[in-house]
Amino acid sequence: MKKLALALSIFASLPALADSERTAAPLTPQYKSECGSCHVAFPPGLLNKADWQKTMARLDKHFGTDASVDAKAHQSILSYLERNAGSRSAVQAAAEPRITATNWFRKEHREVPGSVWKDARVKTAANCVACHSGAEQGRYGESEIAVPGMQRRHEED
Repeated sequence: MKKLALALSIFASLPALADSERTAAPLTPQYKSECGSCHVAFPPGLLNKADWQKTMARLDKHFGTDASVDAKAHQSILSYLERNAGSRSAVQAAAEPRITATNWFRKEHREVPGSVWKDARVKTAANCVACHSGAEQGRYGESEIAVPGMQRRHEED
């Protein structure tokens, strides 16, 4: 009976482990300064290697902005992203993979009403720091979530 309970608890924790692995890689200072100067430096596990390669190949047209970096920084950041990439794709045909278009992102944010994304404090699903106070440090734990206009889940219980 104890073995069954242990097996069930391990199985139940797998989704949480998978989510923590997506955000677990420490953010390098160069990645944080180059990419984090315009938006939060997204954890590399949120996109796969091919999606990061696409993203880095188009920095001159990065979501409508020229985000080009010098060749040395480009190679260093790309190597970091490739080493720490996740295994799932953004599953889209667009030239620029969007983290917010991944099945994982949609699943994790399925309880967030559409009105939150339009809130002046949030504006866009890519504005992680609006709800995740630890996002700039690569932390996305439940205890650090405060969605504007919504109570925390554990406060409602």
